[in-house]
Order: sequence, then structure tokens, then C-alpha cells
Amino acid sequence: MQKVKVIGAGLAGCESAYYLANCGIQVELYDIKPSKFTPAHQSTDFAELVCSNSLKSNDVYGNACGLLKEEMRLLGSLVIESADRSKVPAGNALAVNREQFSAYITEKIKKHPNIKVVSKEVTTIDCDEYTIIATGPLTTGALSETIKSFVGGGLHFYDASAPIVAFDSIDMENAWFGDRYGKGNGDHINCPMNKDEYQSFITALSTAERAKLHDFEKTEVFEGCMPVEIMAQRGENTLRFGPLKPVGLDDPRTGRWPYACLQLRREDEDGTMYNLVGFQTNLLWGEQKRVFGMIPALKNAEFLRYGVMHKNTFINSPKSLNSDYSLKDHGKVFFAGQITGVEGYVESAGSGLMAGIYCERKINEKSDVRVSENTVLGALARYITTENKDFQPMNANFGILPVSEVSTKDKALRKKMQAERSLRHIEMFKKEILS
Repeated sequence: MQKVKVIGAGLAGCESAYYLANCGIQVELYDIKPSKFTPAHQSTDFAELVCSNSLKSNDVYGNACGLLKEEMRLLGSLVIESADRSKVPAGNALAVNREQFSAYITEKIKKHPNIKVVSKEVTTIDCDEYTIIATGPLTTGALSETIKSFVGGGLHFYDASAPIVAFDSIDMENAWFGDRYGKGNGDHINCPMNKDEYQSFITALSTAERAKLHDFEKTEVFEGCMPVEIMAQRGENTLRFGPLKPVGLDDPRTGRWPYACLQLRREDEDGTMYNLVGFQTNLLWGEQKRVFGMIPALKNAEFLRYGVMHKNTFINSPKSLNSDYSLKDHGKVFFAGQITGVEGYVESAGSGLMAGIYCERKINEKSDVRVSENTVLGALARYITTENKDFQPMNANFGILPVSEVSTKDKALRKKMQAERSLRHIEMFKKEILS
């Protein structure tokens, strides 16, 4: 009988292990707890959450994370099953009792006859045995070195990502396409500010509330990339000589350089998502929307991903992984969770579920199927495995889904149509993997 080694008992690892075990495959689930803890661990239980609202919205038709949870629910996700059983009142969010949530998953894992839990730090990988690596953002040093040898390069040890906004939410009356000094293909979107707008923006940015970092995160994050709010505190003109420098950008409305100018860079081939260039930030998400919305072109911006700065470990998945989460050079070794470049608890669990599904099919020599890119599960897999020279982690959002077949300017209707299409494809995928 085939055996699979799953490394890491976070949300992704538990999803993979449970799916495989339910398919009759013997699983050895390795985790360093309770013999050893990383700085982020507090409980001896598996699948720890940092707060009760970590799983975010439960709105299937208006929020991509809500849609992702429904996709996973339809595929029998252990994480979503546990969340539904341990939920607490929180409006439209799927908030949970964290202790009950983790305890339920831990009990399911430990009592499963096909899962053997091994409390041991894994430091080496045997590419000839089926393995799913789901060690999360705090992968231990020895295993990190082993992973480097498999993926042909270094891992990223901090995550300093700028926000991403939806193209159709940018006010193009206050922006224009063009590159500095007219060089390039005119792919950037330029968002100018006059002196008064810039000074108000700098004041707000300098005093905005920031997310708290753990002590073990501070060195890697702030040495690696300076947040824009820190730059703003170093002098009124610091950003005008950095991410907001206006030189070489002729505003077609005036024929001159603006006082300050933010550039947006296309994040995807379809041009539906744009990255705020150089705007790595540690502001709270609500503050990002408020402060960055002071830039005239972004006054109505829809944020598909907020900027984050925290310790993270993720591989260069576009170069290393196939769309089934297996390594291109070692097909029996799979990755799952945040180490692949998916951002967020639900996204991590979803990748673990898919890695388990694809691993089982490969073990049993079943047909090579893939979940549709019209689903959030499929769109995330496409994102992390599509060539991207500036690859950064991505969370669930409607911007990564293909646009709906029926064109509409009504955003709520468009999301609803994308969600309905997604659920149809999930049902088809479910029939395929069960047949």
C-alpha cells in the first residue's frame, strides 16, 4: 500500500492528510509540536489560528474568500467542516472559537486509522517517496536548506507586498498610461498629486495606524524593505525622491511633470489588477484604504490585496511547481500552504486540499484532471504557477478569476455571475474526481 509523508500539521497539512487518509492511503503526518515550537506556536493542537476572524467573510457571491470556502465545503474540506462546527456570531464573517476549531481538527487527525502522527522535525526530503511539504511561513532552518536544493534557489524570508487594486476601480480622469520619459510600452498607470494633495497625503501616511509585528519578524522585514509610512516620516520630500518621484512623467493635462506621482504596474496578463509600485506597507488594512484613497486616482479604488509585511517563507512557485502543486523536477514531491505563495489561512487550506486530491490521483494512476481556472481554487493555482518575475504571495480575490462571459459594469452582478460559474465548475470537478 502506498504511503504519503505530509510535513506540517497546519491547515494545509491537515487538509492534505485527511483527504488522503479518507481515500484509503496511509499517511505519516510530521510536525515538530509538541517536542518543539516555532515563535508563532502557542498550542499543542494542530491548525492554529491567530484570531477568531482569521477565516474572513462567508459571503459566497460578494467576497472571493467566501466563495473559496464554499468551493472547499463542496469538496469535503476538513477545515471548513471544523469552522462551521465551531463558528461564533460575527455577522457575515465566519468567525470561530479558535480552541474548538483546532481541537476538532486535531481529534479528527489523531483518531483517523490511516494517519500516523509523528512529532519530529524533518530535515531531509526523499524525492522517491510521495511527500507533501506544508510547513508554512516558519519553515525550520535545516528543512529550508533542503528545500532550496530542490527548488534551485533561495527562499524568501520576509513578505513585503504592495497593495493591488482593480483596474476598473481606478479613476482614469485623474490618471494616464505612460512610462517614464516615454520609454517602454506605456504599460504603467500614473496617478498624479499636486502639492496640497501630496502634503495632506504625507501627513495622513505618517500618522496612520500600523499592524503589530512579532519580535522575530522585525529584523527580516524592515531590513529587507522600507515601508512607505516610515519613509514618509523621514522628511516631507522623501517619497518624492522615491516611489512618488514625478521625473520623466509628462501629465497630458498640463504637459508638465506633476508635483508627485504614484505609478501602478500591471499585475496580470489581462490587465484587471494593478500593483502600487514601491508601496510596501505595514498599515492596517482599513488605514490603507483610507490613506491611499487620498490619491485622486484611487479615491474609489477596490483593493484586491492589501499590502502586508511579515515573516514568510515561500518558494518561487512559477519556476518550481506544476499546476497540481508538484515539483517540476520531482513529481512525487508536492507543496501546499503559504510556502507556495498563497496568502491567507483559507487559501492555504485550499491549496492543501488540492495537493491531496492531485497526489491521490497520481498515486492511483487516475486521469490527470485539474480544477477549472474559473474557480478560486483553480485561479490561485494558476496565479502561483504562471511566470511572474515579481512573484509575491496572493490571496483570494475576484481579480484573479477570468471575467464573466456577459459584460456588465455592475460590480455586484459581475461577482455574482463569477461565483455562480465557479460553483458550477466545482460541481463538475467533484463528479470527475469521484467517478
